Amino acid sequence: MAIHCSRICLQYLIHLAQDNVDFRLPEIRSLLSLRGKPFDPGENFKEKSPFWLLNGLSEEDVNSIMARTVCAKSAFELWGHGRTHSELRNTLLKYPTENMSPFLQKDSTYKINVYTFNKTLEFEDRIKKIDAMEYLSFEGRVNLRNPKHIFCLLEDYGTDPNDIPDEPLYIYFGRWIADGQRELIRSHSVKNRHFIGNTSMDAGLSFIMANHARVKAHDLVYDPFVGTGSLLVACSHFGAYVCGTDIDYNTIHGIGKASRKNQKWRGPDENIRANLRQYGSEKLYVDVLVSDASKPIWRDGVLFDAIITDPPYGIRESTRRTGSQKDSVKPSEDYIGDSHVPVSMAYHLSDIFTDLLNFSAQHLVIGGRLVYWLPIYRPEYCEEMVPLNACLRLVSNCEQTLSSHTSRRLITMEKIKEPEVGVRPSILQSSHLLPR
Repeated sequence: MAIHCSRICLQYLIHLAQDNVDFRLPEIRSLLSLRGKPFDPGENFKEKSPFWLLNGLSEEDVNSIMARTVCAKSAFELWGHGRTHSELRNTLLKYPTENMSPFLQKDSTYKINVYTFNKTLEFEDRIKKIDAMEYLSFEGRVNLRNPKHIFCLLEDYGTDPNDIPDEPLYIYFGRWIADGQRELIRSHSVKNRHFIGNTSMDAGLSFIMANHARVKAHDLVYDPFVGTGSLLVACSHFGAYVCGTDIDYNTIHGIGKASRKNQKWRGPDENIRANLRQYGSEKLYVDVLVSDASKPIWRDGVLFDAIITDPPYGIRESTRRTGSQKDSVKPSEDYIGDSHVPVSMAYHLSDIFTDLLNFSAQHLVIGGRLVYWLPIYRPEYCEEMVPLNACLRLVSNCEQTLSSHTSRRLITMEKIKEPEVGVRPSILQSSHLLPR
């Protein structure tokens, strides 16, 4: 029982990628919350560091995180750490023998990797560092191709490539647990996707949004500005049923001019459903519809486990809604058609976000999340400019810089209560958004 307790009360080291740095903490927090676990970092935690120490987790918790994260590279059971190799040695010798011994048996095989952040070491130097750890009682055989256990010595030389110290700032040693899902960024790249548009979401950001929303198997996820369905692809990868709407008839039906270089017109099978088929998740495709986000077509009541979207900003994609600048639009007296499609008019950003938050408050389940992009003008930005709704709690607010003056912020909100009848509680200061 004592051994079991020590095995679940370990400290783990997460090695994080250095892109999308602002999105890493909300992603890890969200994935931990799926397991009902808080984010409990070790001492001297630095959010921008490539290495995080986490407490209070089991190996199953860590494997669950690494099975989804695209912000983390690898995870390790931490055996020792220190500012110098001498400090590292002291902590390793104090590490409980019962935690080490299952992985040091005579019948096991192993290898030790040396990883340096912000510095490249020659092969000979790596071998010397491995040889210097002979004080550890490895009794198994070395197997570099297919070892049963992998150990890693990690050295942190800081984040400034123009000021690399001779000696590492910090050193870690641990047993490799799992790698993250960085491969998804390559395998789902829009460069190789069957159906794309001018504003198709980057694969890495799509998976980050799905993780921020805590999308899981059997959820129903909705994108009200679905475009070419990049967000649906990411959500379906995690087992969610997906659906969406968009005002653009040609995009929904996959017709018209192509966005791909050296291709004039879209092919007969270029559509959102084909994208999900490409990645083996067509069975999770519910449908996409032509619809105006300002005039919801959904019945009243709770419908969705998550709403994830990238609204149009009016830069590369116009902001439109059905309607007219005139007081009313009526079909001519001799019109005998079965339906009438009104002309389009401008859909102001303030109205887009007001409608989006109110729709989410109405149609998300309690605990369901809304994740969306908010464009801002950086010199005038402050947190009070983020749209609010009394039914939605702000979970995270991350920035992706676009230029010296503009950026967009990934906003994650969670529904905490049902809306009151007749109350319209959203708040928005639209004058500070990107110009239309």
